Amino acid sequence: MEKDKSCKTSRWRMLKSQLNNLTTEDFATASSHLKDVVIIDVRTANEYNVGHLPHAVNMDYLAEDFLENLQQLTKGKNYFIYCRSGRRSIRVCTWMRNGGFDNDKVFNMDKGFKDWLEHFPDAVIHLNQ
Repeated sequence: MEKDKSCKTSRWRMLKSQLNNLTTEDFATASSHLKDVVIIDVRTANEYNVGHLPHAVNMDYLAEDFLENLQQLTKGKNYFIYCRSGRRSIRVCTWMRNGGFDNDKVFNMDKGFKDWLEHFPDAVIHLNQ
């Protein structure tokens, strides 16, 4: 029997399609115009300290208490999530969506901090220089 060679949507792409994925420009605009905004950087503390978005709080995706900290967030706020390239933030947004957060209030920066640096290099806070 011959294997089905049709193009199938990967699980990753399917999960991502269910989220509010914003371009870097749209992420910057929306996060500055909505009320009750929390910007969350889910990279490691070292990545965060090298450079992060203004007003971003660090919640290390790899930390043991990450899911516990995520569950303690207030569900009525607007959350803007980013990581280095967009992969960790997709997982976090999916957890939030599945954990009872309003999908209309959780936003993923599609290409992550790397893309932010290309578009807004002067809008970065550096703690380690």
